[in-house]
Amino acid sequence: MSIQRAIMNWSGGKDSALALYHAQQSGQWSIQHLLTSVNEQHGRVSMHGVRTELLEAQAQRLGLPLQTLALPGDVSMEEYDRRMNQLLHGVEAAGITHSLFGDIFLDDLRQYREKQLQRAGLTGTFPLWQRDTTELIHEFVDLGFRAVLVCINEKHLPADFTGRELDLDLLRDLPPGVDPCGENGEYHSFVYDGPIFSSPITFTKGEVVRRTYTPSGGTDCHSDEPNQNWDTGFWYQDLSLAN
Repeated sequence: MSIQRAIMNWSGGKDSALALYHAQQSGQWSIQHLLTSVNEQHGRVSMHGVRTELLEAQAQRLGLPLQTLALPGDVSMEEYDRRMNQLLHGVEAAGITHSLFGDIFLDDLRQYREKQLQRAGLTGTFPLWQRDTTELIHEFVDLGFRAVLVCINEKHLPADFTGRELDLDLLRDLPPGVDPCGENGEYHSFVYDGPIFSSPITFTKGEVVRRTYTPSGGTDCHSDEPNQNWDTGFWYQDLSLAN
């Protein structure tokens, strides 16, 4: 079996962490670097709200270089596509053939990603695709991954889920209809330890804030899909690296 050169699209959350774990376990991929879109004004992973210093701490413990795509907060879809296409052409020119994602079952999103990659001569790969999300989240916990919820969609979850540990107690507390992996945008997480980390990331919790957004026709920078007409608010747990 030949080993393919690939990049890992990295959100900092549980799905990308578990997808990276499976990619590395397969022996099929040589992961060249992580790729994350960040808000250039605030220095955070958009929608997740995670500081870039924590993103860099993850990359260091994973032993992988981090490449970021800086985006304005009100980026249009056209400008997002232009910047991403330019970056992906550089990836392809470096001899990388595949781009890995942690998506599970959103067909429209997968089709959008594959269309963007095809323009740059790359192929998308989805290690978790169509797996049962209850099984996935139990596997995540059983493997020893540790994560906290950093963004909550208040349409789906109470604000007091913000900052909670992603463990079996939390899974039992999820309201009916909420996907265990938050695949419909119910929540986003920050992974701070696991079998692919050289050591845990120590952090402190700051304030919890509520924010609303006015879609501008761009992307949410986490899912890389067109913004929807959100009629909801989001609760964020701020995290900082511990001294």
